[in-house]
Amino acid sequence: MARQPSRTTLPATSAPPPALSDSQKLAWLRLIRSENVGPVTFRDLINHFGGAEAALEALPDLARRGGRGRPVRIATQRAAEDEWRRARRFGANLVAVGEHGYPAWLAMMDAPPPLLYVMGRLELAERPMVAIVGARNGSAAGRKFTRLVADALGRAEFVVASGLARGIDEAAHRAALERGTLAAVAGGIDVVYPPEHADLQAAIARDGLLVSETAPGLQPRGKDFPRRNRIISGVAAGTIVVEAARRSGSLITARFALEQGREVFAVPGHPLDPRAAGTNELIKSGATMCAAPGDVVEALAATLGSEAQSDQPRFLEGDGAAGGEAGIEQPDDVDVSNDHGVDQLSPHERVVEALGTAPVEIDEICRASGLDSRQVRIVLLELELAGRLERHAHQLVSLLPGGDG
Repeated sequence: MARQPSRTTLPATSAPPPALSDSQKLAWLRLIRSENVGPVTFRDLINHFGGAEAALEALPDLARRGGRGRPVRIATQRAAEDEWRRARRFGANLVAVGEHGYPAWLAMMDAPPPLLYVMGRLELAERPMVAIVGARNGSAAGRKFTRLVADALGRAEFVVASGLARGIDEAAHRAALERGTLAAVAGGIDVVYPPEHADLQAAIARDGLLVSETAPGLQPRGKDFPRRNRIISGVAAGTIVVEAARRSGSLITARFALEQGREVFAVPGHPLDPRAAGTNELIKSGATMCAAPGDVVEALAATLGSEAQSDQPRFLEGDGAAGGEAGIEQPDDVDVSNDHGVDQLSPHERVVEALGTAPVEIDEICRASGLDSRQVRIVLLELELAGRLERHAHQLVSLLPGGDG
């Protein structure tokens, strides 16, 4: 077995942002629960307008400019208060990116979930993590190897993250529970899924760390599992895939890890076992082979022991007044309406003309439209709030045909 470091650390960061007040946190909750607002749009709105309150006031006009024919749905103050109250009754904490209890590596992502519900030992969020995912019908050998890896990672001071699914996920959580495990769930933090994991979920909520970005009481839907997988890979410095068929959800987690710039490890398997097809393909594609627990510890030691500065979350919550992005002067003559004459296209029209159904980089839109990045980002916000824009990995965007008018 490879030599294990005596201490694992997170990359050094500058001072964390100040905690939000309750009123600011409610405004954040309203904004992220509003229609067509995802993590990227949330971040851009907060940074452009200087706070969630100002962004909420601007949503109707932004969506109208984007071409939306009906009012955009904005979460009400009462709905946000009711959601938070239900979480408190259940014993969950609502934490914002950068606050105590928010996983440190997740906050380093380009557009992390702005808010999470968390339960358990909040101090685990500060420790380095490794994700272990795999098949729901994991083999006996796969589960045994998972237990060995999870136990070794725990002894090396890693928190083991997974998704509370059957099979490999369950084996990882149970083996790591004593030393530290994080479970990301697709539904509400008070919803048990699958039902047979009620005891395990309760134990993690007490002795580990249970997290969810969805509202309490929400039953998990198909579209919620990829969002959960993004959290699993996002909290971790590396992701280990133990067993996975070619179209397994575990491969989605691995893809997210690659997009987030994290390490991906794959456990090789017998070529005749369909549960090994996905992991063997990952190795052929360049993933690091994990044949022993020490392989992961050794590969991550340099990363976790470095003192390199990491990016801080780019959320600039102010006092609620529109302030714009720090360090960027906001000119008064930026016009994103369609009020220009036929001989001169407006910024909105230039961006729409540059977009198509094929994903494209924002820098290419700037070149094609002749606009600066700030003007382009404003129009992209409008289009997304109008339901006309789709965001892809690697900060690519495309125009949705028809959109939501």
